[in-house]
Amino acid sequence: MATMVKIKIKDNVELREKLDRIYEDTSQLELAHWALNLTKHIFSLIDYDYESESIIVDGFTANEMWQQGKARMHDVRQAGFKVHQLAKASSDVIFQAALRVAGQAIGTGHMREHAMVASDYAIKVVNLKFPDNISAVKTEREWQIRTMLSADLRKAKI
Repeated sequence: MATMVKIKIKDNVELREKLDRIYEDTSQLELAHWALNLTKHIFSLIDYDYESESIIVDGFTANEMWQQGKARMHDVRQAGFKVHQLAKASSDVIFQAALRVAGQAIGTGHMREHAMVASDYAIKVVNLKFPDNISAVKTEREWQIRTMLSADLRKAKI
């Protein structure tokens, strides 16, 4: 069943639908791994030094520990909430959207659907950084599809 877009974005609908079909055949563990990579990709796009923010680093660690079976769904859910609090406190709309990518990505260990929401927030970051640039949106969706299909993801063992 197709996921619904929950935020307002200017998107390439066909590529999102393609990503959604691939998502359906991807395990929650693979999605959690992919979503963290998506977040790092988006942070690099906006030059955000996430490694200096302990809440984000701790959130990534919680997700990685969940991937290894060493943390509970509750742990990643709580870690994601903390990142969303950072987003709420941010006055920069681009950083705020990027932090939403991170919060959703971390929460993928709690619910797989968070991976697609993270992908949509990534598009929101692109919309904000490159206003009215559908080519940038297409490039981002193609990156998302390519990385979700990658052999490295499919054999990822954290």
